[in-house]
Amino acid sequence: MAGAGKLTVVMFMIIASICSYKVSADPDMLQDVCVADLASGIKVNGFVCKNNASAADFFFAGLAKPGVVNNVVGSIVTPANVMQIPGLNTLGVSMARIDYAPGGLNPPHTHPRATEMIFVLEGELDVGFITTADVLISKHIMKGENFVFPRGLVHFQKNNGKVPAAVIAGFNSQLPGTQVIAATLFGATPPVPDNVLTIAFQIDAKEVEKIKSKFAPNK
Repeated sequence: MAGAGKLTVVMFMIIASICSYKVSADPDMLQDVCVADLASGIKVNGFVCKNNASAADFFFAGLAKPGVVNNVVGSIVTPANVMQIPGLNTLGVSMARIDYAPGGLNPPHTHPRATEMIFVLEGELDVGFITTADVLISKHIMKGENFVFPRGLVHFQKNNGKVPAAVIAGFNSQLPGTQVIAATLFGATPPVPDNVLTIAFQIDAKEVEKIKSKFAPNK
């Protein structure tokens, strides 16, 4: 019985330690600030710190106004990550604004380094993500509401309304990364071999080339 009691205590301690472990997309910082030196040629996991910090390193006004939507998908993303706000380096957070024209789509994509939460500023959206079991989790969301997209899962937002929509997105990474599924597969450089895509999508080579032409990198 004593052995069983000790085992229970040990199991409880293990479970408690796992539950109390801090989960973060980015490593913890080791100083108050580490403003990114974006011009440095030194490559580290993140960015090296520059010597002097100022208020400008922690400020960005780019999310205040709607982005100009002038593309075929009908949406535009305005990022506010470490590339726009160097002071975010090592802090493990970033934001973005996404604007949608009527009928606009933020195409299926993933963020390999972050979970995303959106807050609807204007309009209404149909949103969803797909689990690794190929289950679609979707919902219609309106102004003032939130929705969460778990890290690494394919997700999308669609404005099926007749007026523009906009959201503010928050991420638990200074640089979440984005892979748009269609552009990644059909617009990669060098290109993904046609025989990979024909088998994966069960289409012929002509269809692959037709789709690739729509995602050809700008020269």
